[in-house]
Amino acid sequence: MKGKSNHAMEDCLVSEFKVVDDNELGLFAIFDGHMGHDVAKYLQGHLFDNILKQSDFWTDTLGKGGSTAVTAILINGHKLVVANVGDSRAVICRKGAAKQLSVDHEPSKERQLIESKGGFVSNIPGDVPRVDGQLAVARAFGDKSLKRHLSSEPDIAVEIIDDDVEFIILASDGLWKVMSNQEAVESIRSIKDSHSAASV
Repeated sequence: MKGKSNHAMEDCLVSEFKVVDDNELGLFAIFDGHMGHDVAKYLQGHLFDNILKQSDFWTDTLGKGGSTAVTAILINGHKLVVANVGDSRAVICRKGAAKQLSVDHEPSKERQLIESKGGFVSNIPGDVPRVDGQLAVARAFGDKSLKRHLSSEPDIAVEIIDDDVEFIILASDGLWKVMSNQEAVESIRSIKDSHSAASV
């Protein structure tokens, strides 16, 4: 769902089921584009072609923009594999309690890595920490001008899905800036339809 930003929608999503080698896969992802949606659109079309491992192949060929990503692959309804780059987040609801499965890649948390690559983290009063004074995340895809100082290495988590897990929320940072994980879970827990829950 689009927020109230003053620029065109730059986010993309994937939500589909497919059968691969006798395994039923649920494929879900949110891509939060910035400075244009080219990278987010590219990731949307190539997500499950090993793109997380081959990002250097295409990063230099796209425009100046970039994207964060949070992905979830549900394998046979039992095993959930979550990978993220940036500050889009995956949260599951287990017996009413929120559990974050992804890692927010904030510049202040990864300052040492950024500085080891020759970059810097600005911390201007009234603003959030930014890589080289520009980007508010320490990891992203694309961003050609900052590529030397950023990482596109995903964090990966595996969760076994049992009867205690009620649902998963995938969302970009726009949601998490205004709601805690638990608030997000409680706001939709009573809604059974996923499309209705997404529009709350």
